[in-house]
Amino acid sequence: MAGVTDRPFRQLCKQLGAGYAVSEMAASDPRLWASEKTSRRINHDGEMEPKAVQIAGADPAMLAASARFNVERGAQIIDINMGCPVKKVCNSWCGSALLQNEALVGRILDAVVAAVDVPVTLKFRTGWDRQHKNALVIARMAEASGIAMLTLHGRTRADGYSGEAEYDTIAAVKAAVGIPVVANGDITSPRKAKQVLAHTGADAVMIGRAAQGRPWIFREIDHYLRTGETLAAPTVVEVRALMQEHLRAHYAFYGDYIGLRTARKHIGWYVRELPGGEDFRQRMNRLESCEEQLAAVDAFFESQAAYGERLQYGLSEQRLAA
Repeated sequence: MAGVTDRPFRQLCKQLGAGYAVSEMAASDPRLWASEKTSRRINHDGEMEPKAVQIAGADPAMLAASARFNVERGAQIIDINMGCPVKKVCNSWCGSALLQNEALVGRILDAVVAAVDVPVTLKFRTGWDRQHKNALVIARMAEASGIAMLTLHGRTRADGYSGEAEYDTIAAVKAAVGIPVVANGDITSPRKAKQVLAHTGADAVMIGRAAQGRPWIFREIDHYLRTGETLAAPTVVEVRALMQEHLRAHYAFYGDYIGLRTARKHIGWYVRELPGGEDFRQRMNRLESCEEQLAAVDAFFESQAAYGERLQYGLSEQRLAA
């Protein structure tokens, strides 16, 4: 979720029901800590608690130093990334590539836990590939090292994001350890969240890509788990106001030049299933000022009121014409 779960987006997700949101993956190399990109990724000024920073790397001492550095800057939880499947990350023996070297994993876990006095958590995958799945081994090592919580994505590194998440492995990990386990992968609706919790016995679910353009999914899941009832889609008026809030915070965080360009993907996610969304996205991507972008988004969501009080996801142009 690098490039997505920045501070403005995390804050919005927390406001809309997420109990916990982790920062983008931050490099552990101290030479990068002062860089503009890393500085933004570990910036949680004014963020709702708990403040969790995810670190990535392959050197135990470097990761331990990174954990201390971030705790000194206000991090209340340190999350170690051993789940990212991206080739650029894995080629540096970071992320899920670490699952190939269990001895190194153990040294990293021990070093980071010993370095800080805040909870340390671990995000990982079920293994390197389907022939080399070692989630149970890694989970037991993590518990023994003092890791406070596990988040397991139900795929191997080789799977990337293809195929279906394997919830049986998450269930096996939950049964094997005494620390909290969070299930991750393919959870796209409140009903699916309940099914995954029941199947795995996990203590919680983590939502990733399904929150892109739909940050209110967290309150939808929370409501469904508590009541068994499905919330109606958000109103056009509410989402119009949320977009204003999100975009203004986004511009303030990145500055106008980067903010304008990086906001485009968020806007595209928000409108992708709405009437006229694709045409609007193409027009919006040609705008060259934050003011124009903000005004265009505001007008788009105002126009959605013509289709009903609430957002009409999946409403086809053919149905509209009929």
